Amino acid sequence: MPDVAPPAPPDERLSLEGREAGATLIGRLSPQERAAILLKDVFDFTIDETAGILTTTPGAIKAALHRGRGKLSSDRAASSSTVPATVVDAFCDAFNARDLDRLVALLLDTATADIVGIATEYGPSKMRQSDTGSLYHSLFTPISHAVAEECRRGDRGGVPRVERRAYRDEPIIVSWYDHDAGPVVRDVIRLVAEGDRVASIKFHFFSPDVVADVCGELGLPWRSNGYRYWPEETP
Repeated sequence: MPDVAPPAPPDERLSLEGREAGATLIGRLSPQERAAILLKDVFDFTIDETAGILTTTPGAIKAALHRGRGKLSSDRAASSSTVPATVVDAFCDAFNARDLDRLVALLLDTATADIVGIATEYGPSKMRQSDTGSLYHSLFTPISHAVAEECRRGDRGGVPRVERRAYRDEPIIVSWYDHDAGPVVRDVIRLVAEGDRVASIKFHFFSPDVVADVCGELGLPWRSNGYRYWPEETP
């Protein structure tokens, strides 16, 4: 083969801008919203083509595009980067103490919890319910109730501990689970606060691309839970 000149080094500024854009796309949007935005707005597929690729309906794609575009155009000042570190620390302390009452007391009465890509809960009373509540299950239930078998290999069946980490301009929470090979992160949690109270919680438990992006940048070991809730198998 003839000699080929080596490629020019990438423009570091453009590389950084691309990574920032990717992190925004990953962090703000659900999996379907991300896929719809990329296919329709970046690669110029039609609504019908996008629906065919994602095996859904044109109406669902239109709804995903509307939600995704709205999130991407929203004011950055309203993002979770404004949450005080003291609020995050109080949340982590109550979580690791398994103190559900103290955890709920940190929330506004109008607080929401978003299990990204799965469901949204409205109000602290919903979050603390023992049947489906996100806070209750995060505190007291091992991952086996929600994760496919192939995703939980090596997991020791315990409940997580959490800690605050700095990710870009934002204090976030990472959830550590004990595994045979050592602790790994399986969830990234983001909070939005109003004053000293939590206004919303976003669990990225079923968004492995978010967990991978955050842990990759922070140098943390991680595992995927897949993209959907997996009901516990019965005999």
